[in-house]
Amino acid sequence: MAITLDFSGITPEMVVGGFLIAFARIFDVSLGVLRMSAQSAGRKKAAWGFAFLESLIWVVVVSSIVTNLNHPLYAIFYALGFASGTLVGVTLEGVFAKGEQVVRIFTHQGDEMAAHFREIGFRVTQFEGKGRDGPIQLLFIHLPRKKAAKVRPIARRIDDDCFIVVDDVRSSSTAMHQTAVRK
Repeated sequence: MAITLDFSGITPEMVVGGFLIAFARIFDVSLGVLRMSAQSAGRKKAAWGFAFLESLIWVVVVSSIVTNLNHPLYAIFYALGFASGTLVGVTLEGVFAKGEQVVRIFTHQGDEMAAHFREIGFRVTQFEGKGRDGPIQLLFIHLPRKKAAKVRPIARRIDDDCFIVVDDVRSSSTAMHQTAVRK
């Protein structure tokens, strides 16, 4: 049984409707990506707002698709909007880049690397350890997410063989912060 798609009878109104569906999907899928980011960062109110708008737009778009299933053009615009929305959402999430991260660097050149990172303004905590192949140094750099991408190329210039792990920080505190909160 062969499936045939009939694209005859496409009107300008259908194309405009298709673009509206695609733009709505771009918007709601982008909100979905931002919602997931807010959720993982523990920003409950932002996640709630994104979820509300995302689901409202989705219901409107899906109802317009379901009532117009007679033409495959709408499904193509729907898929185009979904895929594009994922790209736009990830891009926006990277631009906003809220939160903090910890970059952990496992290296055999820890002293040199730590000194360089401190020299350019990063706060670095350094540990001695034992790895599979002997002594290793572990560097922790806690910083805003927007700055985390700058660490990798700097570390690689010093030690191309270093191992880098980046983790999102859900919460953090210092003794100074705790004292300020208690007062």
